[in-house]
Amino acid sequence: MISYLKGKILNKGQNFAIVEVGNVGYKVFLNPTALIKLETGKEAELYTHQYVREDALDLYGFKTPEELEFFELLLSISGVGPKSALGVLAIASVGNIKESISRGDPSLLTKVSGIGRKTAERVVLELREKIDGLAYQGKQKAGDGAAVSGEEIDALMALGYSMSQAREALRQVDKKIKDSGERIRQALKKMGR
Repeated sequence: MISYLKGKILNKGQNFAIVEVGNVGYKVFLNPTALIKLETGKEAELYTHQYVREDALDLYGFKTPEELEFFELLLSISGVGPKSALGVLAIASVGNIKESISRGDPSLLTKVSGIGRKTAERVVLELREKIDGLAYQGKQKAGDGAAVSGEEIDALMALGYSMSQAREALRQVDKKIKDSGERIRQALKKMGR
């Protein structure tokens, strides 16, 4: 099992990079965020998952062991393949995805191509206990704002804001405000400054 590669980036494609290790080139599939950070001709380190099927032998690469571990957790869910799992890691940080799952909110996962509402709900249901058991400490500090709901993010995104802008603005809203409509109005005021 190939679980780690360190070598020079020979070439980059739309969703993969060719990594030369000991005069052998490995095709490694990556999410777009990780792929952009790799520079052709420079050395890179990748933690990898070797995915074996009867018609293919694919490598999926990640910058951190945490991303690799989460990818493998996603693969354990029926209906989630490696391309969908990679898509999940492309929409938000592992911390934000874990936060969404631990809240029982599947809306973030439904934004991934290939993951419908039922599959997203299955992911949340099956991973919620596992994630809570990992004792994850998110970036959100105590008193840093109430939990951000997917519906609130969707509403702000419908108004033209990016997911990260919406999430950050909602985190700045006073945690005492529970009404979604008021939280959205406050977030809009914060972004209007």
